[in-house]
Amino acid sequence: AYGNERNYVVLSSIDTNLAELGSLFSHLPCHVQFKAMRRKIFAKVLAEVGWEKRETDGHTDSLLRNMLIGTLGRSDDDQVIEKCHELFQQHVSGGAQIAADIRGSVYCTVRQRGQEKEFEQLLELFSKTDLHEERDRVQRVLGSGPNADLRAKTLEFALSDSVRSNDTPFVISSVAGAGHEGRDQAWNFVKNKYPIFLERYAGGFLFQRLVQSTCANFTDMEKYKEVEQFFAENKAPSAERSVRQSLESIKLRAAGWRGTVKPSLSVQGSRILIIFRRNKEVFVV
Repeated sequence: AYGNERNYVVLSSIDTNLAELGSLFSHLPCHVQFKAMRRKIFAKVLAEVGWEKRETDGHTDSLLRNMLIGTLGRSDDDQVIEKCHELFQQHVSGGAQIAADIRGSVYCTVRQRGQEKEFEQLLELFSKTDLHEERDRVQRVLGSGPNADLRAKTLEFALSDSVRSNDTPFVISSVAGAGHEGRDQAWNFVKNKYPIFLERYAGGFLFQRLVQSTCANFTDMEKYKEVEQFFAENKAPSAERSVRQSLESIKLRAAGWRGTVKPSLSVQGSRILIIFRRNKEVFVV
């Protein structure tokens, strides 16, 4: 139905909703099919929009280009990943610089697919610039890779003197966004360092942000009980609402999976179906 859609607002809405579903599927075998589905939706659009800004571009064209690169990078699009690595290595070696409007998505794709070399290159970019906008691009993607040791380094970096205290929650969020393993890692880090965060952010919205980004996306009742018990024993007066919202989010996600056989995907012509089987009933999204 959206094969010919080119409106940024519409495609952004589709991307946001698919990302929400993707967070549920990230640890399941069907996630491979799910990423293929996203490539099917967005690859053709990027081919038309292109990687470079055009004279005819409006404001939303730049936003669309950046979104498409990031989404396709997360969806294992080989051509996009290769192009991002090419642009990044030129950038860090002092050659052609990546356009600012796609730099964040290029950094993110490189970090997700790279290893320690790319991690250290990003840290070097961070240390060499005084521009907060550039530092923010780097620190928001540092934790998004598959390597648990590098995610652990990112979490320690978040509390270092190199990172402004107001930016720390966003660095930790980058780890929490790295699939179910990243969520567990970020949540355990917050629990272990809780007195530091409580003292630093008590009474502020950043503490609420930290709670929601590390707790709200769990999908089972065991985690629900763990989060509930932790905040019962470790009061967070300024984040009580965020704790309640996070618990409600976990409960809803867990309820959606209860009694459900692992979902599968099916492509039927131009339709892409997500199929859930719960008990003897079949649900199609």
